[in-house]
Amino acid sequence: MQLYNTLSAEERAVMIDDAGKQRLTLSFYAYAQIENPTQFRNELFLAWNPLEVLGRIYVAHEGINAQLSLPADHFYAFKDTIEQYDFMRGIRLNIAVEHDDFSFLKLTIKVRDKIVADGLNDDSFDPTNIGIHLKAKDFNDLLEDPNTIVVDMRNHYESEIGHFTNAIKPDVDTFRESLPIIEEQLAEHKQDKKLLMYCTGGIRCEKASAYFKHKGFENVYQLEGGIIEYTRQVKAEGLQSKFIGKNFVFDHRLGERITDDIVSNCHQCGQPCDVHTNCANEGCHLLFIQCEDCATAMEGCCSTACVDVIHLPEEEQKAIRRGIKNGNKIFKKGKSEVLTFKNAASGVVGTAVSTLEKRTKVQEPKIQKVLIGKGIHYFPKAQIGQFYIESGEIKTGDQILIKGVTTGEQTMTLAELFVNDAPSAIATTGQTVSFKLPFRIRLSDKLYKIVS
Repeated sequence: MQLYNTLSAEERAVMIDDAGKQRLTLSFYAYAQIENPTQFRNELFLAWNPLEVLGRIYVAHEGINAQLSLPADHFYAFKDTIEQYDFMRGIRLNIAVEHDDFSFLKLTIKVRDKIVADGLNDDSFDPTNIGIHLKAKDFNDLLEDPNTIVVDMRNHYESEIGHFTNAIKPDVDTFRESLPIIEEQLAEHKQDKKLLMYCTGGIRCEKASAYFKHKGFENVYQLEGGIIEYTRQVKAEGLQSKFIGKNFVFDHRLGERITDDIVSNCHQCGQPCDVHTNCANEGCHLLFIQCEDCATAMEGCCSTACVDVIHLPEEEQKAIRRGIKNGNKIFKKGKSEVLTFKNAASGVVGTAVSTLEKRTKVQEPKIQKVLIGKGIHYFPKAQIGQFYIESGEIKTGDQILIKGVTTGEQTMTLAELFVNDAPSAIATTGQTVSFKLPFRIRLSDKLYKIVS
C-alpha cells in the first residue's frame, strides 16, 4: 500500500506534460477536531493519489490546510472524496486566479502540531470565537470608513508585491511574529476602531481574529476567503479591486496577478518589478524579486558569489552544500545583505549587475517584444498551441516569441491563424487563437510579438 510520493519532481513534470490535461490549482482549510491525524492523512493520500492530486497539505488535531492541483476532469471525483467527511461537506474551495499545470509537482501530506504555525496556546482562549466575515463588497465599504484600520496578516515578502490600499503591513518573516506586533501597535484602539484583517485564503485571519478578540479588540472583521475569494467576487460582481498588484502564492508560480499595478522593485537594480524567484544556487535558494534584465545578467542568482558556485562542477556544488541547513530558504526570504537595491541605504544600486557585466565581453542584442497573451492549451496529436490574447493583436506574417521556464525561448513566423477554430488573418484582445507549433507549450508560457 503506497502512502508516500515515489516520483521526483522532474519525473512528475514529464508525466504532467505528456498527459496534456489542464489542471486546476486550488486551496482550502477547515478547523475541526480530528481524533487521529495520521489515519486521516493516510486516508487522504490513498484517495487522492489515484486522482493525480499534487500539492502541500498539512493535517493536525485542529483540522486541515491544503494547497493543491489536480486535473480539471477529476474535480468532481475529488470533491466526493472530501465530502465523505462531515466537516468538509460544502467547504469553500478557493480556485486560483491564474492556473499553471506545474504549480505543484509532488503530493505531500504532513501531520503537524498545527495547520498554521501561529505560536499560540489555544487552551488560553476560544479559537471558535472569531471575527465577522465580510464579502468583497462589504469589505470595500468598510475600507472607506475612517474608523477602520486594515491589517495585512501575511509576511513581508507577500505584501511587498501586492496589498490593499492603506493597509498596515508588518515587516515580519512569519505569521507568529505578526500577532504581538499588531497587538502592541494598535493597543490604544481596541474599542474605538474597527480592526479589518486579510490574508491569502482566510486561514490566518481565522485564528488571528479569535486571538485579537481574546486580547480585548471589540470590533474585529476578516475578509471571507481571503484575497483569492475576494478577487473572484470582484470579477463576478464588477466591483473595483481595492487590492493592487500580485497575490503571493506558495507554489511554483510564486504569485498571481490581480491588477496591472507593480508596487515593488527589483531587489538588485531597483526598476519596477514584482517577479519572485529563488536563487539558482541550490545551496542558497534565497527568495527575492528579480527583473528580466538582472535574471539574464546574474544567471538567476542573487549574488556574484552564487554565480561562481553554479559554474562549478556538480560534485563540487554538492560538496559545498553538504551539511548546510536551510538558512536562507526559511529565514532569509527577501532579506539578505547581497540584495543591492533592497539594502542600499546610500542609494547606490546596480552593483551586483555591473560586477557581472565585467565578466561578459559580448552581450547578445535584446529582442524587442510586446506581451500579447498566454498559453491555455496544447493539442499533442495535432501539434497545435492555443493562446488567449490579453492585449494587442497578432496577424499572419508576424514574428512571435513563446517563452516559458520549460519551453525556453522559441521564435517563429506566423503562417496561419485560427480564431475560434475558424481561419483568420488576425487575432485581437479577448480572442482565443490557435496555430501549429513544432514544439509543446505549457500553460505558464507567455506569447510575445517581436517588434524589432
